[in-house]
Amino acid sequence: MRVLHVITGLGIGGAEQQLRLLLRHLPVRSSVVTLTNPGPVADALRADGVPVTHLGMRGNRDLAALPRLVRHIRRGRYDIVHTHLYRACVYGRVAARLAGVRHIVATEHSLGAAQIEGRPLSAGARALYLGTERLGSATVAVSDTVARRLADWGVRPHRISVVPNGVDAARLAHDQEARRVARRRLGIPAGAYVVGGVGRLVPGKRFDALVGALAELPADVRLLLVGEGPERRRLERLAAAEGVDGRVVWAGAVTRELPALLSAMDLFVSPSADEAFGLAVVEALAAGLPVRYAACPALDDLPPHEAPGARRIGGTVADVAAAVRAARAAHAEHPRHRPAPPAVHRYDVARSARQLTTLYRTLYREASDR
Repeated sequence: MRVLHVITGLGIGGAEQQLRLLLRHLPVRSSVVTLTNPGPVADALRADGVPVTHLGMRGNRDLAALPRLVRHIRRGRYDIVHTHLYRACVYGRVAARLAGVRHIVATEHSLGAAQIEGRPLSAGARALYLGTERLGSATVAVSDTVARRLADWGVRPHRISVVPNGVDAARLAHDQEARRVARRRLGIPAGAYVVGGVGRLVPGKRFDALVGALAELPADVRLLLVGEGPERRRLERLAAAEGVDGRVVWAGAVTRELPALLSAMDLFVSPSADEAFGLAVVEALAAGLPVRYAACPALDDLPPHEAPGARRIGGTVADVAAAVRAARAAHAEHPRHRPAPPAVHRYDVARSARQLTTLYRTLYREASDR
């Protein structure tokens, strides 16, 4: 079976890295087209042996990209076209239909309660999404919460399949030696209490709440931020204004180094108020970290006992500061990392890959029986 994955871009982001992880476990011949920004994940995919084509799309309204994508799909003679992220879903489904592909799957990675891919939901965005959704065969939701949001938006429930994001728990497991090396490399004192945050530095992630909370916490508390984005300079200015710039460690955008950086942390905090899954939270749990989060459908869709180390908090500076103080006090009594909880094993990437493979084969078989 030949599958073409079409994605908006391949910079460092949750959907992009999730695609790479899934492709390592899918038992099909996969290729990737990125509409824009090949980025670091494109290089990583090529290193994995996955062919990647950059379509060179100049913007949302670059209609000239559509015939190029149609020609690429026709040349590849793909059995399935699978699209990821809003722009790729719109253009990819149209192109696949024009190219004569019978099986079109789209994964919805980023539909929040009030935004999609960081942009406010609008009637126009919804109409365009629903109009092209009907051209496909199935829409994959990364969580039960996203499935409900899709149905509320107007996607027919029988067309929705839930295939959650997956994590490689063994790769993310806590490593004491990696912790020591990472802290030394980053200049973090061995005895410091490290609060971590992971994600793109964009307004919706609300990392400013972490920076603001740091100013209300003792001097031995450090903040380790893993990620890059347009908010970096504003967050740096905020840290300087709050007098904590020397206590914030900027790790930048990373892929291979993430397990070591998680090992360097003592507490993971996600103040983001609107998520489609909450992949960074699940990765932190896989690393044995206690977690405090404002929104995480991946956990909210499960019974609480499956993630005993996770607690929901508010997203204000005061909420975050109070949560860190309480977690730090508990850490002083029991300074250890936990084993990965049941929630992490539920979201094992191999399991997600099997679910997606089953969907591919079901669509392929149903079309062959017609």
